[in-house]
Amino acid sequence: MKFTATDVAGAFLVEPAILSDERGSFARTFCAETFAAQGLATVYPQCNVSTNTRRGTLRGLHFQTPPGAEAKLVRATRGRVFDVAVDLRPTSPSYLKWAAVELDAARHNAFYIPTGCAHGFLTLEDESALFYQMSAPYAPELARGVRWDDPAFAIAWPFAPCVISARDAAYPDFTEEVVR
Repeated sequence: MKFTATDVAGAFLVEPAILSDERGSFARTFCAETFAAQGLATVYPQCNVSTNTRRGTLRGLHFQTPPGAEAKLVRATRGRVFDVAVDLRPTSPSYLKWAAVELDAARHNAFYIPTGCAHGFLTLEDESALFYQMSAPYAPELARGVRWDDPAFAIAWPFAPCVISARDAAYPDFTEEVVR
């Protein structure tokens, strides 16, 4: 696997080494030993699937506060998405910066998002789906979010969303109190 650092400290584009022959292809998408050598989470007690019918669906920006802060390993299993991590860690060298990668089911790539970062995505194709590996189980009392178009982050989304939940649209602008 190839790990490419992004503008958010500890966030990586993860690309498998794909072996192809007349039968098709094979690729390792996760190896605890390889991830540990990169200093990344290796235990994922919860996995989630997100299906999205329409191009332009936006989900996020979501995160959990301690003690349920979570790292995420996210990959597209169908279609393509613009996947974003925003660094909300006050002591991080990339505090309030964002990084985005295009996740593409055909490329089998993934985005590793460290704890302390908000996560969101915008679908680039109809019928896009994501598979999440989460380092902590969902804890509704610790779940938080910030506005997808908050000027504090100035995320350069490829286009405006056409589908967004009422909850995601109503998230507040970032303040330090939101992440506590």
